[in-house]
Amino acid sequence: MKTKTIAVLLAALLLLSMGPSLATGEQSLQRKIVIFDNAVNVRAQAALLEKAGFGCVKDLPLVNGMVVMVPPQAEAALANRPGVLRVENDTLVSASGKPSAVQPPEALPWGIDIIDADLAWTTSTASGVKVAIIDTGIDLSHPDLAANIKGGINLVNVKKNASDDNGHGTHVAGIVAALDNTIGVVGAGNAASLYAVKVLDRSGMGWTSDIIAGLGWCVDNGIQVANMSLGSNYYNETLHSAVKAANAAGLIMVAAAGNDGAAVDYPAALPEVIAVSATDSNNNVTSWSSRGPEVLVAAPGSNIYSTYKGGAYASMSGTSMAAPHVAGAIALKLQVAPGLTPAQMVILLAQTATPLSGATADEQGAGLVNALALVNAE
Repeated sequence: MKTKTIAVLLAALLLLSMGPSLATGEQSLQRKIVIFDNAVNVRAQAALLEKAGFGCVKDLPLVNGMVVMVPPQAEAALANRPGVLRVENDTLVSASGKPSAVQPPEALPWGIDIIDADLAWTTSTASGVKVAIIDTGIDLSHPDLAANIKGGINLVNVKKNASDDNGHGTHVAGIVAALDNTIGVVGAGNAASLYAVKVLDRSGMGWTSDIIAGLGWCVDNGIQVANMSLGSNYYNETLHSAVKAANAAGLIMVAAAGNDGAAVDYPAALPEVIAVSATDSNNNVTSWSSRGPEVLVAAPGSNIYSTYKGGAYASMSGTSMAAPHVAGAIALKLQVAPGLTPAQMVILLAQTATPLSGATADEQGAGLVNALALVNAE
């Protein structure tokens, strides 16, 4: 979204500085991420927390940690317990796009056209490539998406499915892999297998720990590409640890650079993540797109028409819309070269991008993503 909403507490994918509180009698409880030494297993972690009188919210096996509710006066004592490496604030994350009033006519979306994804379809449609949309969920019954949706998880409420109650995730999913049929729009990798990893609630907000859990789910389920159209201004060590682990497992991660025209957000700013800035239909980097040396490539992000919740369609703007163009292009490449590592994909994206005149390297990275050139690259 052009106007970025950030609710945070300390640091991470989207962290600020003070942890959120829940009133409990005379005291308040704060939501914390506790990271344990690798020698401390899950059973020992639970015993340690129970002995200290803290309630566990969820496990985070990817980083050997747990989310717990802690009274503020007890945080220091918890951090000093044997086997505890650190205690960090859990924080809220937010989606990076919103609907606009203008809805273009139904046609091949200009973004798919301008990155030449449609020209690559004679070679690859991303068939069988597993792409996770780490977002607000996906409209699981949308007629332009349903056939491509193969699974998912709701980490906001594990008792429910990963259906989208916001619209943002459905819009992102359509850019990646809307069906090539007779209705609506078509995605860059229109035959990719979509997985809805719901980590943001109906307002587009979510906890950093749910992002971490989502990455862990992706690794456990053999996801090849993860799109994260969300972000925050602040670094978090535990989130970075999760990203490193996912990268080492072979997961290619793509994220929105941000929408405030300033420094690149996290997780896009992490070196293991592909940061994407946004362009308009004239191939200009938008004024609101975040910029910096972390940007690898640019992609369409202004007035993008795509699928929306309730079986509908909508136009949205933001680097949230740019990132899935790149995720879709990567999925196209993975169909013909499934063994590519994250590092190899970064090199190919940079080598095949189209430089944009009038834009700096911090604004565009290597240039506009070129799906056709990427698919054909040796």
